[in-house]
Amino acid sequence: MIWSSILVVIMGYLLGSFPTAYIVGRLMRGVDIRELGDGNMGAANTWRELGARAGITVGIVDIGKGAAALLIARAIGVPLPVILLTGLAVVAGHNWPILLKFRGGRGEATTIGVLSTMLPYEMLILFGVALIPFAITRNVVIASAFLFSPLPLVAWWFGAPGVLIAYCIALPCLVGFTHYITTRHAPAKLKERGNG
Repeated sequence: MIWSSILVVIMGYLLGSFPTAYIVGRLMRGVDIRELGDGNMGAANTWRELGARAGITVGIVDIGKGAAALLIARAIGVPLPVILLTGLAVVAGHNWPILLKFRGGRGEATTIGVLSTMLPYEMLILFGVALIPFAITRNVVIASAFLFSPLPLVAWWFGAPGVLIAYCIALPCLVGFTHYITTRHAPAKLKERGNG
């Protein structure tokens, strides 16, 4: 079981490292999405710079990465702590992909995939709530706040165990931390062109 646990966490990281936005940018325009907009290798920057179809494609695949990693871990039958660690690994892989010298995205979509697999009803409710500010502002950061911030309370209301409540606090905090450091250390020319 210990080797299965190690392998499934490594699998999660490698799955997360699949550079969806980078590949879409290269195939559609021959560009490196990390050199456009705010420099983020995620769905929102892809949408702004390459259009809705590209952004939606990246978002779906990145959400799918998070969900797939946990579903594989469950299918293998590893214990809950390993499943949770696999979720962390897939988000880390997206944010710091080994294939692109550890320069990736911020992990919103992949985190949505992970948490939707762990807490499907709670996430479905809050996803509907988050669509309202997104429709009004078109701002992913604001919509993410409406999605992630109430999640621990909603998870508690639905009777989720304490470890999952803590997890749905910690994983979005990783997204926020990555958002902070990538924005802070983005090249000046990207800060000028980007809006997030």
